[in-house]
Amino acid sequence: MIDRRVRSIALLVAACFFLELLDGTIVITAVPKISSSLGVSPGATGLVVTAYLVTVAVLIPLSGWITLRYGYRRVLLSAIAVFTIASLGCAASQTFGELVAMRVLQGAGGAMMVPVGRMVVFERAPKSQVMRLMSYIVWPALLAPVIAPLAGGVITTYASWRWMFLINVPLGVAGLICAWRLIDGSPADAPPRLDVAGVLLTCGGLAALTYTAHLASDAHPHWLLVVSLGLGAVVLLVVATRHLLRTSAPVVDLRTLRIPTFGNAMVGSSLIWLVIGAIPFLLPLLFQTVFGWSPIKSGALVLFVFVGNIAIKPLTTAMYSSYGFRRVLLGASVCLTLTSVGCAGLSAGTPVVAIALLALVSGAARSVSMTGYTTLALSDVPPAQMRAANALASTAQQLFTGLAVVLATLALRLGNAIGKLGAAAHSSKFAYVIAFLVIGLVGVLATAVALRLHPAAGKVLTTDVSLTGSRTTTSAP
Repeated sequence: MIDRRVRSIALLVAACFFLELLDGTIVITAVPKISSSLGVSPGATGLVVTAYLVTVAVLIPLSGWITLRYGYRRVLLSAIAVFTIASLGCAASQTFGELVAMRVLQGAGGAMMVPVGRMVVFERAPKSQVMRLMSYIVWPALLAPVIAPLAGGVITTYASWRWMFLINVPLGVAGLICAWRLIDGSPADAPPRLDVAGVLLTCGGLAALTYTAHLASDAHPHWLLVVSLGLGAVVLLVVATRHLLRTSAPVVDLRTLRIPTFGNAMVGSSLIWLVIGAIPFLLPLLFQTVFGWSPIKSGALVLFVFVGNIAIKPLTTAMYSSYGFRRVLLGASVCLTLTSVGCAGLSAGTPVVAIALLALVSGAARSVSMTGYTTLALSDVPPAQMRAANALASTAQQLFTGLAVVLATLALRLGNAIGKLGAAAHSSKFAYVIAFLVIGLVGVLATAVALRLHPAAGKVLTTDVSLTGSRTTTSAP
């Protein structure tokens, strides 16, 4: 049985995770309304999205050191409070500058909420229960990208764009009350000195990379600026890597990647995040711009992705317990690849039931993949390296979730270019064929990573050693 307090903390982290991811994506649908309301161009308003994503990506690496310095309770309570106050500030903003400043403040709160909460769960729970707890934490990452476009469209259609931020306030207050009752933890007795050089190099490189991705996904990107900034990001991250591997107390401990399960899980999950984020982005565009369907019809079909996420949840732990992480992750990666290719073959004449079934299977594969990888990543990490590994995993997740939309956008442009060169009929549909095939190729790479896993990888997570020495398999949630 999972301790009731630990389960409550996991659900609290899940709620924080949902708030963070939803807030990072829902604003995209409101860009035209915000532009009109604040008197700025839609291109400039994109900074409202980018400022949040850049802030989160930059500050997550600091989460491990900050919790050592100030303790879990103080950091998590402060993060939720900052996020909630900033949400209210976003809703009350009267100028574009005020809104961007509040989004940066929101990102600062969001960057601390989830990594810190995940660390509390991992430290309190036996490893045999981590998978069940992680299944609670993972679902928001699978749900938020699916419902954000529909939720944003409904809010901006029937209410003011400011309500997208106001809905965070009561949720944040509730989260603050729960965290006050559930979270404890004092600062470390002797926290290491802050790796200032590592902070500047790592955070600067991540900021440049995230902003490069934003520029590349613009409708009319300035490619010279994109290439220049991208090269600068690469240089900073290469120098940061050399520094982090040489210093004794780095802000991000890359040496954790030498742990086989953690290193493979990081690579595999990063590729899977690209597929997971790209499909819910491409499908509504295909349904509305090519098939001519209404937002409600397209949104309803995409929601079947979430139905698949939920439907498979009761079976996830039993699957990993019975067949092992390597087999299940391999099957889930193959399934994601095949459903991506299947999306490339969709047309306006495809039966709605077949599209819903495809989305359902894709959603189930998403859920199984991310529950497995997120749990497996920290399975063999020693306690002394747990904070560093958690911060690195959270940074990669945030980064590749944002890059998924960029990948989908660039894949669409590649499809358009190929269609024009070949004078393909219905070139708009052809662009989506190429885009989904590119996403499928990423799924093939993820499958190759799953093949590299050791057959016994993650076994500690599916068995429990009792006081008598007998081993029992955990039951499905």
